[in-house]
Amino acid sequence: MKRQKRDPNARAFKRGYLAGVSGKPKDSCPLEKLETRQEWFNGWREGRTDQWEGLTGVSGIHRMPNMTT
Repeated sequence: MKRQKRDPNARAFKRGYLAGVSGKPKDSCPLEKLETRQEWFNGWREGRTDQWEGLTGVSGIHRMPNMTT
């Protein structure tokens, strides 16, 4: 069975969120394409907000993006 092609915007958001929660700087965005880069930044901002509010580790697990996409 073939896998469906993954949505690059959703993947960019997830990776940005994980980078933000782990405290990586905004300059660490590896993407070039403008649309996916913006999604990465959106995820990064949300991840940083969650980190600042203390929603890391077990307390923030419910905020993690869906890892199956």
